[in-house]
Amino acid sequence: MDERWMGQQSSAVRVVSTAKISGKHQQAMTTDYPHVRFSFFDHIEQAATALPDAEVMITYGEDLDEERIAQCRQLRWIHVISAGLEKMPLQAISARGIRVTNARGIHAVPMSEYALAVMLQITRRTDQLRDLQRDKRWDRTIRVGELAGQTLLVLGAGAIGQAIAQKAQAFAMTTIGVNTDGRETPHFDRMVSIGQLHLVLGLADFIVLTVPQTPETVGLIGREELRKMKPTATLINLARGAVVDEVALLDALRERTIAQAVLDVFQQEPLPAAHPFWELDNVILTPHLSGRSPRYMTRALEGFRRNLDAYLRGAKRMENEIDAEKGY
Repeated sequence: MDERWMGQQSSAVRVVSTAKISGKHQQAMTTDYPHVRFSFFDHIEQAATALPDAEVMITYGEDLDEERIAQCRQLRWIHVISAGLEKMPLQAISARGIRVTNARGIHAVPMSEYALAVMLQITRRTDQLRDLQRDKRWDRTIRVGELAGQTLLVLGAGAIGQAIAQKAQAFAMTTIGVNTDGRETPHFDRMVSIGQLHLVLGLADFIVLTVPQTPETVGLIGREELRKMKPTATLINLARGAVVDEVALLDALRERTIAQAVLDVFQQEPLPAAHPFWELDNVILTPHLSGRSPRYMTRALEGFRRNLDAYLRGAKRMENEIDAEKGY
């Protein structure tokens, strides 16, 4: 008997996906799990008639609310194929005892590569060199730098933060990590707790934000934190826009109390055309794509498959299982 459906012989598990999944991946899952009933939809509005019978749901986590949860009368497990959970109705989910897993760590490769790319872009002055090329100017006076010997501070030492630190160490950077309790974490030369953040902000040449958005991290970087940074520091926000006080950051950039910022996330997305961030020469803006990868869905569904195997076996714990009350 196939262990992936052992214990579920009496009735097939109904899996409803409201995340758009390609036909190639759909076919692979239906072939590999013949005793699971899959229903695939491009968005949740199409899934209205399937929701009441769904035992398992695959979602990006942005299409559920309390009303939708109430419609899912048989729901026992939600798998979120992204890392962010801030738009999930976690209170309603917790009250029902529905299990939640997510794709935490799926962004480690693309986001760590993004972080190193923009640090190199800034340090090696590639934007200015491109301008010179465009103007057909041969100017060897431009001052480039090195990452070697510089200090990287990562707020959020999870899978993404560790991947960034690992790559930074390969460039001979000093790495400092921040997590809730300062526990030792791979690839960081030093760890501090969030309560000790003020002790290390002034040491960093690059500050990278990779924390999840929770009530504790909203506004984590405000005026006081920005004042403690070096005037030569670069702030890189890969977390969520709400983690940074954007008004305070705008003032710091205009006054040059920090050197520059790299922003991939914003409090309002898309970033309005009239927003002053667009006009600053010491900001690099990207449209929330640091986690993009051609391998994203493959990795996301590999994680779902591992958890589906565990679920069908009746496992007490699944990979990346979330405490719905805490939100992480």
